[in-house]
Amino acid sequence: MKAVSVVTIKKELKHLSSDELTALCLRLSKFKKENKELLTYLLFESDNESGYIERVKTYIDTEFESINKDSFFYIRKSVRKILRNTKKYIRYSQIKETEVELLLYFCTKLKYFKPSISKSTQLQNMYERQLLLAKKIISNLHEDLQYDYNLILEDF
Repeated sequence: MKAVSVVTIKKELKHLSSDELTALCLRLSKFKKENKELLTYLLFESDNESGYIERVKTYIDTEFESINKDSFFYIRKSVRKILRNTKKYIRYSQIKETEVELLLYFCTKLKYFKPSISKSTQLQNMYERQLLLAKKIISNLHEDLQYDYNLILEDF
């Protein structure tokens, strides 16, 4: 079965009542964890973006604390998982300031992680790629925000 375009779905959704839309959203949330997480963000957390950022930062903190430090293989695997989930949370928000904030926080945690990431080329490259991505996003923000974030970037 081939999925139809977003435009077609949007047109069809306009013809449904609010009860039918509610039923569709609930049914959609049962199929995938990401759908449920996105609905949770949209319904409960989108109006308090700073609280959402703090919750994601707490998640990043707990995940970095629970990394198995026996070998760099496990460290790389865990850091990739943390980054993948962080990007998923960024995708839910779609706000560039949130994206920069979370990427810079991830880079800070990675930079000060023990054992040092300088002993692993892959971790060092991951760190540098995320910093470059953050710089690219910062360049598209408002001038005042650019100045503030560039001051933070000087510490890296």
